[in-house]
Amino acid sequence: MQSSDHPAAASTHRLLTLGVLAGPIYLAVGLAQALLRSGFDLRRHPLSVLENGPGGWIQVANFVVVGAMVIAAAVGIRRVLGSSSRAVSWFLGAFGASMIAAAVFWADPMDGFPIGTPIGPPKSISTSGLLHFAAGGLGFVSLAVSCLFAARAMSRRNTRSLARASLISGLVILAGFFGGMAIPHSSPVLGIWIAVVVGWAWLSAMSRHLDRQP
Repeated sequence: MQSSDHPAAASTHRLLTLGVLAGPIYLAVGLAQALLRSGFDLRRHPLSVLENGPGGWIQVANFVVVGAMVIAAAVGIRRVLGSSSRAVSWFLGAFGASMIAAAVFWADPMDGFPIGTPIGPPKSISTSGLLHFAAGGLGFVSLAVSCLFAARAMSRRNTRSLARASLISGLVILAGFFGGMAIPHSSPVLGIWIAVVVGWAWLSAMSRHLDRQP
């Protein structure tokens, strides 16, 4: 993609570059807030709760901008893989849309954040918080399914290492997001972090690989 001067190839290169950068941008912005905002604890709080309190608009913008980048990457991936692997891009695009939905429907304050919020899980959940959780659940499922379809697509293209990585990533994302909530006395936040990091790493690797295809 990068070596061609054809407008369509250049456009696809830009779309896939957004896929490479989406995860690092999301994590950099989120972690910067986590370190700078009082009361936030990476061991107890998912990045979603940064939408609350003074400065919450930064995480809202992070969701919107990175969600749009993911959708753009899905378009780029569709262009390279073609219609025979369209499920990869459709489910990846759904993940991007879920991030934008998570910006519209804010997560509820929880476990001492923002400062002044009671310690512990919230005793009730708002409509916005419920919709945020639903968007997150559907988003992670969509991302995992995209990985699984990518495993098949990469296997057909005889890219065995990326096929295996895609399969493992899809399974880890599902286990990370849902396993922490299903296993007693486990930390759901840790599972979410694992799912987030693995998912972004997969998208960056997938986008970079496809961008290098002739």
